[in-house]
Amino acid sequence: MAMTPEQRETLQDVTQFIYREARLQDEHQYDEWESLWTDDGVYWVPANGDDIDPEQKMSILYDNRSRIALRIRQYHTGKRFSQTPQSRLRRLVSNVEILSDEGAELRVAANAMVFESRTRGDVVWASRNEYTLRREGGELRMAFKKVMLVNNHTALHSMAFLI
Repeated sequence: MAMTPEQRETLQDVTQFIYREARLQDEHQYDEWESLWTDDGVYWVPANGDDIDPEQKMSILYDNRSRIALRIRQYHTGKRFSQTPQSRLRRLVSNVEILSDEGAELRVAANAMVFESRTRGDVVWASRNEYTLRREGGELRMAFKKVMLVNNHTALHSMAFLI
């Protein structure tokens, strides 16, 4: 199906946003990563399936915007850290799709693979990510991110970074 120039431009903007978000995470630039979020953002990594009710069942991560900010503030204290030395990370992002475009709000999905090199060995994490992006002040911002790990139904290695 042919895309209009406007659809192509939107896809390019969305893809660049997702690539930037991935780079900021890989480089542990958490302040810049946090600035990508809307004030009502929700960051969710489900456990034991992709379509659970996070209010009723355990999730790997289920943070509202306030909790995202708290995690980053705690990280900066130097007293709360997930790992020393930090993992070295690199992500591959593919299959970026715009699922719906409601003007100011976009539903988007992409696949991701994260290679993590840490002291105790290397780990590969694969996921399907869903986003709700909003246009605010001429820029895209994240209102929702759901990371569905391929192996979220099994016991997982500890995760010392934001997926």
